Parts: sequence; C-alpha cells; structure tokens
Amino acid sequence: MAGFITILLCSNLIGVGKVGLVFGIPIGAGNFFFPISYVFGDVLTEVYGYARSRRVIWAGFAALIFAAVMSWTIVALPPAPGWPNQAAYSLVFGSTPRIVAASLAAFWAGDFVNSYVLAKMKLSTQGRFLWMRTIGSTVVGQAVDTAIFYPLAFWGSWTPELLASVMVTSVCIKVAVEAAMTPVTYAVIGFLKRAEQEDFYDAGTDFNPFTLRD
Repeated sequence: MAGFITILLCSNLIGVGKVGLVFGIPIGAGNFFFPISYVFGDVLTEVYGYARSRRVIWAGFAALIFAAVMSWTIVALPPAPGWPNQAAYSLVFGSTPRIVAASLAAFWAGDFVNSYVLAKMKLSTQGRFLWMRTIGSTVVGQAVDTAIFYPLAFWGSWTPELLASVMVTSVCIKVAVEAAMTPVTYAVIGFLKRAEQEDFYDAGTDFNPFTLRD
C-alpha cells in the first residue's frame, strides 16, 4: 500500500502537467512512472484478491484528495515579504480543480477496471497465463484511465492533434512499461505467494467498488 500510494502521488504531483519530447514524439512525462502503480495493483489482486486491492485503491483515492487540498492550501497562503517564488510555486503545485477532478476520476475508474479484469481473468484461466492477465488487465485499465483523464483535463487547452497524440502514446508507453516489468511482477508474486501461503481466487467476491467488505 505504501509503495502504491508513493508512486501514485509522485506521478500526479510531478509528472502530470509536463509533456516531454522523446524521439520527436510528445509524451506525458508521468507515463514513465505511473504504470508502476498498476504493477502494485496486479500484485495485490493476484495474491490477496480484489477485495483487499479495493481497499488500497480507496486509500490511494483519499491520498490524492489530501494532496490536492494540501497543495491548494499552501499555494493560497500569502507569500512572506522578500520570498520571490510564489509565481513559480503556484505554477508547479497549483493544479486546477479541473485537472485534479480528471486525475481522481481517471485513477478511480482505471484502477478498479484493472483489478476487476485481472480477477476475472484469473478465474477464467484457472490461475494460468499470469503474463497475459497482467498485461491484458493493464491494456483495459490504462485505456480507461487515459480516455478519462486527458480529455477532462486538457480539452480546449491543448490542440486536438496534441491531445490525440499524447493519448495514443500514453497507452502504448504504459502497456510497454507493464510488459517490461513482467519478470519483476512474476518474482514478487511468486515470493509473496510462498511467504504468505496465499493465492486468492475471487470466486465469491462482491465486485461492487463502493463497499469495503470482503
């Protein structure tokens, strides 16, 4: 949970607003690190089940709200005389309510879809083909996340061409990061299953995202 929330907060606070240029292609900077949170989500769902992953997603949601409130409060504080960095501080940390709302909605929907698809695929494959389940759930979850976040956050501020380009490259990079992390995911899941003697199947799970009960 700690690792998941750390990656989530850093990706949203540091990487959410910058579009970088890699090999001539515009890419949202946070896309290089945000997919790691999906690796944590895959590990949690695969080993402990959807219900426990659901609690972690809600904890991450609460952490994002706290970070937004903290940012707005500190940016709103009048700067001390002689401190010249208010404009720069506001630019970096003064996320608009629109971007915060887009980020919250995209994270919530994308992570729950990722966890749900992984849990259902585990049942349908009877626990086989872990690589297919982790990558497949990421494709669906990241597509939902991207389709919600970028239009809500930047439609009208970015050109349609830039928005479409960033959305396509974002999904591709996120899935590529997940695929590249597959050996690490395998190692962590294998270690936890042996150490915890746990390999949960969500056969009777209530998949309602709004309950915290098992």
